[in-house]
Amino acid sequence: MTADESDAGLLAPGWTGSPAARATSDAAYLRALLDAEAALTRAQAALGLAPAAAGRAVTGAAAGAFDARSLAARARSGGNPVIPLVADLTEAVGTEYGPYVHRGATSQDIMDTATMLVAVRALEAVLADLDRVQRALARLAAEHRDTPLPGRTLTQHAVPTTFGLKAAGWRSLVLDARDRVSAVRDSLPAQLGGAAGTLAAFTAYGAADATELPAAYARELGLRATLLPWHTLRTPVADLAGCLAFTAGALGKTAADVLTLSRTEVAEVSEGGGGGSSAMPHKANPVRSTLITAAALRAPQLAATLYGALVAGDERPAGAWHAEWEPLRDLLRLVGGAARDAAELTEGLRVHADVMRGHLGLTHGLIVSERLSAELSAVLGRARARELLTRLAPRTFAEGRSLGELLAEEPALKDVDLDGPTDPARYTGSAGALTDRALERR
Repeated sequence: MTADESDAGLLAPGWTGSPAARATSDAAYLRALLDAEAALTRAQAALGLAPAAAGRAVTGAAAGAFDARSLAARARSGGNPVIPLVADLTEAVGTEYGPYVHRGATSQDIMDTATMLVAVRALEAVLADLDRVQRALARLAAEHRDTPLPGRTLTQHAVPTTFGLKAAGWRSLVLDARDRVSAVRDSLPAQLGGAAGTLAAFTAYGAADATELPAAYARELGLRATLLPWHTLRTPVADLAGCLAFTAGALGKTAADVLTLSRTEVAEVSEGGGGGSSAMPHKANPVRSTLITAAALRAPQLAATLYGALVAGDERPAGAWHAEWEPLRDLLRLVGGAARDAAELTEGLRVHADVMRGHLGLTHGLIVSERLSAELSAVLGRARARELLTRLAPRTFAEGRSLGELLAEEPALKDVDLDGPTDPARYTGSAGALTDRALERR
């Protein structure tokens, strides 16, 4: 098995092949580690703490090829891949400038900084796909602004709504996720504190004011600078956990609704490219929704591990920091894959408006009982109107007749126009206006 095959995602169809998968691969992580090391030497050179030639030498050497499999095997002895990487990079730089590799830093500085670089790069792909999703949902909401369907509460038909409002609601969650991801991406910081977060080694190497170096380092990488080293102040990781788990759930809401609406006995929507079955040729499974749902189910537990790591002890932790690496990468991959799948799902979603309209009659008109209760109260009084509707409701099913028909036979209602009040398509309330309002958000 090759190194690429070991990272192929055989059991992860939800993220395999996605931009986020590429941005979080072993090769991408190794590139981020090397970028972090090279930037550190350049930042020191910018402040006169290293020769400019050292910055160029380390940057040039870091652009070369390094063996991720070898680094992984050797990481066991020190507990992280930075230690063997520094040895290999120092050798690649050579005798003259090798001493400037990793000078004054600790492994966690490089590992945390690389993790932030990986996250920023992965989140760019996530944001691009979230934008595709919101645009597709905006189109669906506008096209189906007035397409009626049953509103369902606690699994039962409640009152009519519109598919436009449903799609607008999905989009609102996606926009909430986009805003959270964007804010977190823009806040992710570089890490630089040295052995115990005091920057002492940089002073020992000649820095008159070592506190200038973290900001210079962050500028080299395009990351944010922080007031303090955050070796055990894990706000950036917690922020990532929160926005990623929220995004998985936001996309999962759409997927959950599509799974319900695409059931054979419902069939109000269908995926544009349904998946096949190994045993049943007739099936077109809602695969995109299934994979998004799987991601949404896993994300909270992964985020919980990252939140748990907030209790990192001392000035640098044993275990808490190490516990973050795999769950965070898994979260980035899951959400990246879910966003990719959600874009494909929403761009290809088929809406069966005729089926939706037909389902409004499944309760023989009882779906507008709320409206009738209100309007008949003005004619009969509240108590009498409620008694009448309660008495007629079981007859609609027993006799297979609509509530409108039965009401029309009531002598007290012979002069009441029942056509409008009994039409479910004319009882969608402010759904259209709410959809318009939602679509104003950009």
